[in-house]
Amino acid sequence: MGEQITDTRMRRPVITARAAATFEPVGRSVATARAFVRDTLQGWGCADIVDDAVVLTSELVTNAVVHAGTAADVLCLRNDGGVRISVADRYPEREIPLQNAGQVVVHPDREGGRGLLLCGALATRWGVEYTAAQKHVWFQLDLPERPAGTRSAGPALPVDALPVAETRVRVAVIQIDRGGCISFWNEDAQDLFAYDPEQVIGKPLTDFAAWPHTPGTGTGIVEALQLSRWEGSYGIRGSDGRVVPVYASHLRVRDADGEASTVCLLVRDHERAILQSPQRTPAPDSATQAAQSEGRSSDPFEVFIGSPAPDDLDGLLQRTVERARDMLDGDAAYLLLATDDETELEVRASTGLPSARQRFARVPVEAGSGRYGSARMPAVHEDLTAVPGAVPLLSGTGMRSVVTVPLKVEGRLTGSLGVAAEGAGRYTNEEALRLQFAADRIALAVERARLTELEKLRRGSLSFLVEASDLLAGTLDRDQTLALMAQMTVPTLATWCAVYTVADQTSEPELSYVLHEDEDRIDGLKTLLMKVDPPEPVPTPGARVWTAPSDAAHDAALRTSMRSLGLGNSARPSTGPGATLATASAVGGETVVLPLVARNRVIGMLTLGKPTEEHFRQEILELAEDLSRRAALALDNARLYSERTAISQSLQRSLLPPEPLPDVPGVEVEVIYRAAGEGNEVGGDFYDLFPIRDGAYGFAIGDVCGTGPEAAAVTGLARHALRLLAREGFGGPAVLERLNAAILDEGSRSRFLTLLYGELWPQEDGSALLKVVCAGHPLPLRLRQDGSVEPAAEPQPLLGVMDDLELYEQNVTLDPGDVLLCVTDGVTERREGTRMLGDDGLTDVLTTCTGLTAGAVAARVLRAVERFAAEPASDDMAILAMRVPEAPAS
Repeated sequence: MGEQITDTRMRRPVITARAAATFEPVGRSVATARAFVRDTLQGWGCADIVDDAVVLTSELVTNAVVHAGTAADVLCLRNDGGVRISVADRYPEREIPLQNAGQVVVHPDREGGRGLLLCGALATRWGVEYTAAQKHVWFQLDLPERPAGTRSAGPALPVDALPVAETRVRVAVIQIDRGGCISFWNEDAQDLFAYDPEQVIGKPLTDFAAWPHTPGTGTGIVEALQLSRWEGSYGIRGSDGRVVPVYASHLRVRDADGEASTVCLLVRDHERAILQSPQRTPAPDSATQAAQSEGRSSDPFEVFIGSPAPDDLDGLLQRTVERARDMLDGDAAYLLLATDDETELEVRASTGLPSARQRFARVPVEAGSGRYGSARMPAVHEDLTAVPGAVPLLSGTGMRSVVTVPLKVEGRLTGSLGVAAEGAGRYTNEEALRLQFAADRIALAVERARLTELEKLRRGSLSFLVEASDLLAGTLDRDQTLALMAQMTVPTLATWCAVYTVADQTSEPELSYVLHEDEDRIDGLKTLLMKVDPPEPVPTPGARVWTAPSDAAHDAALRTSMRSLGLGNSARPSTGPGATLATASAVGGETVVLPLVARNRVIGMLTLGKPTEEHFRQEILELAEDLSRRAALALDNARLYSERTAISQSLQRSLLPPEPLPDVPGVEVEVIYRAAGEGNEVGGDFYDLFPIRDGAYGFAIGDVCGTGPEAAAVTGLARHALRLLAREGFGGPAVLERLNAAILDEGSRSRFLTLLYGELWPQEDGSALLKVVCAGHPLPLRLRQDGSVEPAAEPQPLLGVMDDLELYEQNVTLDPGDVLLCVTDGVTERREGTRMLGDDGLTDVLTTCTGLTAGAVAARVLRAVERFAAEPASDDMAILAMRVPEAPAS
């Protein structure tokens, strides 16, 4: 393939200098190649064509090492007319698509083939040559013909178009020492402001300057004097008290002893053209020239970013930093977005930096003369090693020079764009102007995309919080609430989560739940957190950084690595190095703690973590804070419910007789008790079986009206009164009459009570004598050996209603094989729709129990009740079965 533009000149150019280098097929080679070409051409004195040469070299080397995947050979030749640069790769079979070969020329925003379009737009001549082993793409850049030594020049203008100045132009030269005081005052300064040198030397410049900036909203005069360069307008108060508007150019210098000072050049404001740096408008690129030649208007944003713009904010920001890096031939670039209150900047995109470590890192926009104190205006650092920590983002990255510019929309700081290089002194104010011009192009689009993303995030956050609230409100179980808290945060908000709970103000925080998005990491993470002191239960709202887990993980990983190399303690580690290193990687990022505050008390902490070198977004932290408030209330409600349930269950157990029941000689006794509900209410059903005296036993089964504390009080009163009165020798009627009086004495807390009470007397002939009083309770049923069932008592008035009761007891004899069944109304009133089991249904069930033991009879009755209806029982049930066993066959 020959040249695209044929050189018609017959004289062969004379080669006066030569430089060559080979670059490996890795991404880093592109930046190294750019630096090689820049340094070579600057050394040859060809600074006028450096920018174009670097851009073309970058594109061609990218094609070689990235797209062709081979090493790139770069050859620079200087001749008497300019510079020729050739880039060769080892993949000659990969032909380049050309327009005259019937191929479609690709869009400038596409990576493949873009270098050829740039060659056609920027180079004087270019071509492609193929050999058996290589493909060469070369371009020639001719040097402009202009007088040597000219840095910049303007066109010749008519006299009436020249700037207006006084007949005698006065340039005041004022030198300010490091304390901000005037140390030199020249004659022009004396003429302009009518002060003699002895009147001003040694006094602060602030005593004479009328600074127009509002404190706290911009750069003040003290900050401006600390900058390496500054240019702008302000006023100087003359000796007559009037303010003289001036235009000033400040340059910070140091003397041979290293003492810093600021030299200020000032002219009258209407003579600013004398000092003012000319506004540099970047030369239009090939896309702009093509648009202008076709009569189309070019959008500045489209020229810099390309068209169409990315739909998502991250894509837009990433393309921005890549174009900014290429434009200034930097080694790295980054873009930070400001928070709504402009107090912090958050890293959102970077190239050439460890993005995983830097992404979403936050730095404050501090007041003062530091790097981020001047985030609202362009800044150039020629050598970061001279000012350690001036740009915290670049600490430890090897970058030495950096230029940063603000992104502003309607005067409000929305972000900061920076380009950095590994070499010192790479950037000047001219590069800052170029970068600022680019930042102005994309600031509005970035802010619009940021607001769109923020709106989507807020809508998603609202939906997330609504769903979280529903889930948390759906349970009152403490353990389930802890699990829900962790599962809602992982992996939506964080990579891992740990929940600490605080029992009371005097208790230490306890690790209650741990979750990681990788289940294999949970055990290692839990072990690590158990070894770390828990975070302090501070009630201050908001997320606070907690470094203990990552520090402990890194220490453990280091010790494990040293053991594996035989450098540490010879003791065998409890886990392998792989597991320890994996745990360190899992918790090596940012970890934050959010307090769980409910009812003005810290009840726990929600800990969220990221893997190695990752940070949380501010919006995610705000969402987590909202979630922690809802979770804290749900957790406290679950705690209160658990405490109430535990109290209720403890009280319920206290109202029932101790286990096991006493053995009655010659009589089988079985009791089944089922409390309805979820255990949060104390039931009103109770039973008891106790010895009265030798050969006599008391038994009872009853039901107090209602549930809750009032019913529990009557239940406890009844059970303990029955035992006391019976053991005092009172008969059944007397026991119940006295119990009735005690219930009525409770006044408004009293509840009526149905009660079946009896005394059991085992007989020598194998039968059993029962003395029974049935006060309003379901009648006991007697099952004979022949299968017949009949009531074993007559109904009498219930207790807790009337003062005067006349009760009587009935005698029942259970013969061998007979069964006495006593139940509460939870059995007989079991319902399925309009049907009810009733006394008849219970009788039918008991009829089928002939020959069964007391335990089998009670179990069959319970099974029949449960099968009668599909729904769970809504009332307590107590079943008491007593059976006199048959005499064994002789």
